Amino acid sequence: MKRIEYDGLAHHPMSERLVDEIVRRTQSQERLYFRVLAAYFLSKAAASMRTMIATPEGNSVPINVFALALAPSGFGKGRAVTLFEKEVLDQFENRFLEETFPILAEDNLPKLANKRAIRKACDPDEELARVEKEFQKQGPYHFDFDSGSEPAVKQLRHKVLMANAGAMNLQIDEVGSHLSKNADMLDVFLELYDGEVKSKLTKQGTDNVRNEEIKGVTPTNMLLFGAPSRVLDGDKHEAMLMSMLETGYARRCLFAYVRTSRRKAQLTPQEALDQARQAANSTALNDISDHFMALADIINVGKTLVMPDESALLMYQYKMECEERAAALKEHQEAQRTEMEARFFKALKLAGVYAFVDDSPAITPDHYRAAIKLVEESGEALSQLLNREKPYEKLAKYIAEVGEDVTHADLVEDLPFYPKAVNQRNDMLTLAMAYGYKHNIVIKKSFQDGIEFLRGESLKETELDRMILSYSDDLAYHYQPEYAPFDQLHKLTQSQGLHWASHHVKDGHRCEENAIPGCNLLVIDVDGGADMDTVKKLLGDYKFFLYTTKRHTNQEHRFRLVFPMSHTLELDAKDYKEFYNNVRSWLPFETDDSCSHRAKKWLCHGGHHEYNDGVLFDVLPFIPKTSKNEERRAETDKLRNLDNLERWFINNTGDGNRNNQLHRYAMTLVDAGYDFNGVLDRVSALNNKLPDKLEEAEILGSIGKTVARALGTRGTV
Repeated sequence: MKRIEYDGLAHHPMSERLVDEIVRRTQSQERLYFRVLAAYFLSKAAASMRTMIATPEGNSVPINVFALALAPSGFGKGRAVTLFEKEVLDQFENRFLEETFPILAEDNLPKLANKRAIRKACDPDEELARVEKEFQKQGPYHFDFDSGSEPAVKQLRHKVLMANAGAMNLQIDEVGSHLSKNADMLDVFLELYDGEVKSKLTKQGTDNVRNEEIKGVTPTNMLLFGAPSRVLDGDKHEAMLMSMLETGYARRCLFAYVRTSRRKAQLTPQEALDQARQAANSTALNDISDHFMALADIINVGKTLVMPDESALLMYQYKMECEERAAALKEHQEAQRTEMEARFFKALKLAGVYAFVDDSPAITPDHYRAAIKLVEESGEALSQLLNREKPYEKLAKYIAEVGEDVTHADLVEDLPFYPKAVNQRNDMLTLAMAYGYKHNIVIKKSFQDGIEFLRGESLKETELDRMILSYSDDLAYHYQPEYAPFDQLHKLTQSQGLHWASHHVKDGHRCEENAIPGCNLLVIDVDGGADMDTVKKLLGDYKFFLYTTKRHTNQEHRFRLVFPMSHTLELDAKDYKEFYNNVRSWLPFETDDSCSHRAKKWLCHGGHHEYNDGVLFDVLPFIPKTSKNEERRAETDKLRNLDNLERWFINNTGDGNRNNQLHRYAMTLVDAGYDFNGVLDRVSALNNKLPDKLEEAEILGSIGKTVARALGTRGTV
C-alpha cells in the first residue's frame, strides 16, 4: 500500500476559514497556533453535544481535544481566544446553556430517579425529589472554567453525569503562572481524557454525604495556553510541564509552540483604520457562529459517528506507519515515542470533531486526512518543545547578548532560572561555556576586588572572501580599509612600496589607540628560527599563505605565515597581545615576538610565495580568560618536561593519526640533521609518551624505512 504523503494533505475547510479570519484580525502568521485553538473550540461544541465515535473494534469513544499552545507576549493569544469565545461559539454556548442542557437534564433526572427507586424499592416521586435536590446541590453548570480543585472537578462531573449532557472544558490562560496551583486538577484531567475517572473514597458524615456513584462517560476538553518564557523557566514550572508530558499529556495533547513571533506588518494609521472597519463589517465569523447555533439543537445530541471501511483502513494504515516511525526513535525519546504511537487515536477524535462540524453522520476519509495533517504539525511542535533551549543555553546567549560585564548577582536578578547555590551555579556556567564553545559563543572570566565578572561574545565564522586588512604606501598614515579574498593576498604582499596591517584603523592613522577591534588574519613572522620545509611539514594540516621577507636567504630562512582564523575576534590591545602570545607559545619553533600588537604593519615584498590548503586555524583555545584557554594551559603545564617540538606533536596526536604524526616527527628530525639512530631513538621516546602508543615493530618497519630513504636521498646514510 502506498504510504501516506503527509505534506500533500489538506486542512479541514471550516477550520481553515476560521484560521484565515483570525490571522487577518491578529496579524500573526503562525497558523498552526490558531489551528490548534480551532480544534479545541470546535471540540467544545462536539463534546457538549455528546458526540461519540463507533470504532471498528465495537467500542464507542467520546470526542474531545486536549491542547497546549505556547506563544510569546504580543502574539495575539488573548485576542484569538476572545474571537473564538465571543464571535464563533457565543450563540452555541447561549443556546446550549439556556435550552439544550436544561431540557436534557429535565429529561434524564426522572430516568435516574426511577432506576434508584427500583433498586431501593422506594416511592419514585420521593426519589425524584431527592435526585433533583442532589442535582441542585452540585451548583451551576459551567460551560468552561479556568481553575479548580480535584473535589470541584468531580462535583461538576457528577452534575454532568446526572444530566447526561454537556462536557467539562478546562481553559487555563498564562499556564506558566497557574500550572502548580492546578496540579491536582491536572492529574484528574489526565485520567478524564477517556471520559472516566475513579471515585475517591471520602469519609461520610452528617455534614459530608457522599453522592451515589453514577457510571458513565463525561467528555473532557482542555486548553493550556500562555507565553513560553513563563512555563519554560528552567525551574519548577518547566520541570512540572516536562513531567506532565512524560506521564501522559504528550500522547493526549495537540501542540503549538511559537518561540518568537514573526514581525507584524507595519501599517499606516489609515491602513489600521481600514482594517478595523473591514473586520467590523466581515460576516465570516457571523456565518460560522450561526452554523454552530444550529448545531446546538437538541436533535444533534448523542450522535454516534460511524467509520466506513475506507476511513477505517486509512486509520489503521496511519497507526502502523506511526508505530514504524516510533520504533526508529532513540530509547531516551520516550515522550516522542508514546506521542507518535498515539497519533492515530488523536487523529480519530479530531476527525470526529470535523465530522460533527460538517453535520456528517460518518467520519469520511477527508475528515481523517485533515486530522492527520494537524496531528503531524502538532507532532513537529512537540519536538521543538522537547528540544527547547536548555537553561545553560539561555545563560550562554544572555551573557553573549547583554554587551557588558555581568556578575553572578546580575544573573540571579535577571534570569529566574539561574541557581542561587554556588555549586549549581558553577555547574550551569560550565555547561554554558561548553555549549558556547560549540556554538561560537565565547564566555570570558575576570576578577576585580575578588568579584568574578563574566563577559560573552558571539563569534562570527570567518568568510574567506572577506579577510580584514588595511594598506598604505606610508608607514603610519593613509591606511585604506579592505575586505580581500584570502586566495588573492599575494597581489598585495608581493607589491612594491606598500605596507599592510591585519586590522582596520580610524581615520587611516595606524597606531594602537586607532586600531578597530576585529581581525580574522593571524600573521606569524619566522626570522631564522626554522626553515620553510620544516614549518610546512609541521603546519601541513592548516590553511595558510606563506611569503618570504626582504631579508630572506637560502642560508637563513625569513618568511611570514598568514593564517585565516576560524572566527573573527574583537579584542582590545591587552587581550590581543595575550592571544597572540598564547599562539606563539603553542608553536614548535621560534617566532618574532614584536608582532603582538594590533597596529603592527608588514612590508610587502616581491619574493617567493605559496598557499597551503587545510583547515582554518581554530582560535578558540587561545582566547584569554576563557575555559578553553585555561584547559590548554593546564595540558601544556603537564608536558612542561618535554621540549617544544615533542610537546607540539603530543598535543596534535590523537586517535587515528598516531602513525602519520610520528612519520611527520621523524621527517622533522631528519630536516634538523639527526642521523638514522638519533631519529629512531627520539621517535621511540615520543611514542612511549603517547597514551596509546604504536608497537615498536611498526616504528622500526614503516617509519624506519621512510627515514632510511630520506637520509639515503641526501647521502647521509
